[in-house]
Amino acid sequence: MTTTATEEDIWEFLEDVKDPEVPVLTVVDLGVVREVNPIEDDRWQIIITPTYSGCPAMQVIEEDIIKRLKEEDISVDVKLVLSPAWTTDWISENGKKKLEEYGIAPPQDEVDKSVLFGEKTVVPCPKCKSKNTKMVSQFGSTACKAHYQCNDCMEPFDYFKCLK
Repeated sequence: MTTTATEEDIWEFLEDVKDPEVPVLTVVDLGVVREVNPIEDDRWQIIITPTYSGCPAMQVIEEDIIKRLKEEDISVDVKLVLSPAWTTDWISENGKKKLEEYGIAPPQDEVDKSVLFGEKTVVPCPKCKSKNTKMVSQFGSTACKAHYQCNDCMEPFDYFKCLK
């Protein structure tokens, strides 16, 4: 059976593909899916970019994209592109909101330059919104996150590092 999918349909189907490391986000929320291009009939090319070049989740993401589109009888080629490098600017506003609701502080607007200038990045607590927080470790549950703790409510939380 052959269907005739539109680019809009493909983007909608990709909204069902979750990030394996932060399952509250889709690969569209995260900005990992860069482009959706028709090749021929119901064959599409999906361009993805990893959050960082060594991201171990990319194989799973590729497989999940193929599986999801196969459910709609759509053939797909997934192409991994490293340049330009992924940036946290690509996370959708909806994705940032989902991160915070999940308990992960979304990336702040600036790259952490505390190592260079000694000025600590202010990361609000996703639970109580306090800005009285401290970094516990530069690395959290994954390499793209840092581990923080709120000094007011004492809750530990991950911070999705800002990358530009």
